Amino acid sequence: MADHYDTLGVSRDAGPDEIKRAYRQLARQLHPDANPDDPAAEARFKEVALAYEVLSDPDRRRQYDTFGDAGPQGGNPFATGGLGDIFDMFFNGGSPFGGQPSGPTGPPRGSDLEAVIDLDLADAVFGVEAPVTVRTAVPCDDCEATGSAGGAPPSTCPECNGAGQVRRVRQSILGQMVTAGPCNRCGGFGTVIERPCPTCRGEGRTLDERTYTVDVPAGVDTGATLRLSGRGAVGMRGGTAGDLYVHVRVAADERFVRHGDDLVHELHVPVTQAALGANVTIETLDGDEPIDIEPGTQTGKIVRLRQKGVPHLQGRGRGDLLVQVVVDTPTDLTQEEADLLNRLAELRGHEIAPPEHGLMSKLRSAFK
Repeated sequence: MADHYDTLGVSRDAGPDEIKRAYRQLARQLHPDANPDDPAAEARFKEVALAYEVLSDPDRRRQYDTFGDAGPQGGNPFATGGLGDIFDMFFNGGSPFGGQPSGPTGPPRGSDLEAVIDLDLADAVFGVEAPVTVRTAVPCDDCEATGSAGGAPPSTCPECNGAGQVRRVRQSILGQMVTAGPCNRCGGFGTVIERPCPTCRGEGRTLDERTYTVDVPAGVDTGATLRLSGRGAVGMRGGTAGDLYVHVRVAADERFVRHGDDLVHELHVPVTQAALGANVTIETLDGDEPIDIEPGTQTGKIVRLRQKGVPHLQGRGRGDLLVQVVVDTPTDLTQEEADLLNRLAELRGHEIAPPEHGLMSKLRSAFK
């Protein structure tokens, strides 16, 4: 086996800080994440980790200097579980090969929540501050979110001795491997509550309704989701709150149909205005707007009112309001109006079906 000092590239009289610096530099270079699918780098990483494990411990370093690897431990780098301590220092408690971090995990973060907010078109176009109510987990007032009755402090978990995790030893082809998992007794807190709060049963939280104000930006549409950070359920025993995700649902509007950032409105005009032209006023989301109907306007004609649509969420400006003209044909003509239209048809040379009058005409029509 290679000399541990040579593995780290330090002299035999190197101090603890020099050894730590050398290990950190090599570990970063050889870390499996930086060298995927490289068995040689992984093997070298383990050698560096073992070297640091031995040389960073004064007793084991003294033993190594005296006996080498053939000391009382028999040279098995996994017999003492010391690699877990190395990973605690360098990887914040997590093994680069998939192990669990050591030490108490602390109060868990609360869960995220979802809610739906209903808007009308005007609120979606111009934005609005709207309330949303959710039933959620909130801090328990009686125990001040500690979960302990009477303010009594929690005690160290006897199962994991406050570590929040329990180490387990298993046999592998490399020897004994030490793994760690959350403590079942304390759930990873590292502490247990002797006298749980009767209100929250030791969780430090209760269920209640909360109403929050949602700042809806201008231009949202059905399917948009807004996030309210920290407005979700609180975690157990003082854990941070999750987020609240608010899904937007915009109601259909009687006057306008939305197409992206454009709005479409059907404008019905009588045949006389379509033929002769007119100036009409329509109601938009911004107020009344005049529109010129040119003489001879046909059904389907589009009049575009720029910047009267929906604001662009990802930029400046707005879409347009597209006014689609629909020419209405009169159906309840008086005799005088019918005579006028007949005269117009005669002047323009249009053939029309003459109206049939009387009982005999109606009978003939029924038997055709």
